Amino acid sequence: MKNKIIIIASIFLFVGCWLIWNKRAQTKEEVIVKEDSIYKDTEVKAVIIPSENNTFGYDIYFHDAVLIHQLSRPCIPGNAGFATEEDAMKVANLVIKKIHNNEMPPTVTIQELRELEVL
Repeated sequence: MKNKIIIIASIFLFVGCWLIWNKRAQTKEEVIVKEDSIYKDTEVKAVIIPSENNTFGYDIYFHDAVLIHQLSRPCIPGNAGFATEEDAMKVANLVIKKIHNNEMPPTVTIQELRELEVL
């Protein structure tokens, strides 16, 4: 368990430093971001992926490197993903918006899942 935490923290630290040095591309998604965000011009994209029991998750990419591999619904016990690809994309877009606004790590709350109507 400690090894996983250390690996995840190291990934976030590495990607954060890498992004500061490599701010260059614009995202394909239209999101409103804070002007002072260090990640506002970072190339971030989501790809929907299959998950357990015919459900869906998502990968979040930074400049073609996977930063987040989310197979299950955040904040919800169990391993099942989202019921539809559209639901997974709604949450992935929220995560991208949080990244662009310097919210690192880009955690998702149960309230946000309710607001997106993906529960």
